[in-house]
Amino acid sequence: MTADASRGGARTSTDPGAGRTGAEDGPAGVTSVDRQSNAPVADGGLAVAVAGPLGVSGIDRREASGRRSGGAGSAGPAGASAVSTRRRLADRRWFRIAGGALLPLGLLVAWQLASTSGAVPVSMLPSPEMVWTAGVDLAERGLLGLYVAISTQRVFIGFAVGAALGLVVGAVVGLSKLGDLLLSPTLGAIRAVPSLAWVPLLILWLKIGEESKVVLIAIGAFFPVYTVVAAALRHVDRQLLEAGRAFGLRGVRLLSVVQLPAAVPSVVSALRLALAQSWLFLVAAELIASSMGLGFLLVDSGNNGRIDRIFLAIILLAVLGKLSDAVVGLFERWAVRKWA
Repeated sequence: MTADASRGGARTSTDPGAGRTGAEDGPAGVTSVDRQSNAPVADGGLAVAVAGPLGVSGIDRREASGRRSGGAGSAGPAGASAVSTRRRLADRRWFRIAGGALLPLGLLVAWQLASTSGAVPVSMLPSPEMVWTAGVDLAERGLLGLYVAISTQRVFIGFAVGAALGLVVGAVVGLSKLGDLLLSPTLGAIRAVPSLAWVPLLILWLKIGEESKVVLIAIGAFFPVYTVVAAALRHVDRQLLEAGRAFGLRGVRLLSVVQLPAAVPSVVSALRLALAQSWLFLVAAELIASSMGLGFLLVDSGNNGRIDRIFLAIILLAVLGKLSDAVVGLFERWAVRKWA
């Protein structure tokens, strides 16, 4: 009798389908689906490691558990689909353009209402129509296009010179401890000098020609690029540097192949900051005995009390700054795709 019971017990332990109820499926995480398919599972933590989330049956135990929970996760795919739809909508170009135009249109409507309702005197806030009329008048006289072209030329030349110098000096300071020791304190002090403080000095050194204006804009473009590039190169991942050196890269090759591509997003951000700073320095540059340009239009209109032209110059500076920033944004996308 004892032998028969032991033999029966042995049969029970080896038969995967004998003598089990729904509540006795075995170790946690192992379902009856796995046992029915003879999944090679054992008691303890090894069971999950061997069977994994998918048993030999190929059925996901977590999915089966979700189905047994009464469909509580049935709203998941619908919610994910809604989030995906919103993301796709936000990625569409027309949606981004329309969203970006909402605030300017709202400001324009508020400006029109404030200027025409008498809430603000016209001598302090001209209407949009008055600003438009001032722009048409300057355009008919051939001055508006000339002022825009002259200012844009000065900004781009000064930006190119300043950004190039900032990239070189930033690379020296970011890559060389000696360069950092020698240059950082002095450049940090010069960076704190206001733009207008350079005007009398540049007039004495470079007179009142285009050179003094371009140099002042270049000073404004230099420091954002220098500061960001030096910091970005200083914090390049050391494992990337070690991998580059392991492939025999040194000096300029290491800079161009490893370090600059790693710092591309920071470098492009520095260029955008430098371009915005160039437009800021333009007005100060055109204070230097200038007779053309948007800065000259701004200062001359202030001296003559033409507030409509002041608003016109400010709006043109904002629009040109945004357009130039959009150009750098296109370059950023291309550079990140190519190098980053």
